[in-house]
Amino acid sequence: QVQLVESGGGLVQPGGSLTLSCAASGFTFSSKTMSWVRQAPRKGLEWVSDIVSDGGTAYYADSVKGRFTISRDNAKNLLFLQMASLKSEDTAVYFCAKVLGGGSYDVWGQGAQVTVSS
Repeated sequence: QVQLVESGGGLVQPGGSLTLSCAASGFTFSSKTMSWVRQAPRKGLEWVSDIVSDGGTAYYADSVKGRFTISRDNAKNLLFLQMASLKSEDTAVYFCAKVLGGGSYDVWGQGAQVTVSS
């Protein structure tokens, strides 16, 4: 069964840090580009970051560049998103997703809520 399961969400104060994890199963994780995508309240999906299969190259949205770091552990089938200097506008449900290609995804996690508030 192909599955992605996020964990690590929660409530954090502005300026704080949080790390999300995504456990993958049912496919060859080490050969796939993976993404983090978020959805803020009452807004559409926003791409956050991609990491290629071997972890050697990562891409970030301008809104998170310099504050977020994507990484992966292919030996453990884990994807991570380290978030620092969090802002209220980072409040969203964060999804990990398996990249199909052409800007589309074929597997999604259930999402992890991140709330940045004092």
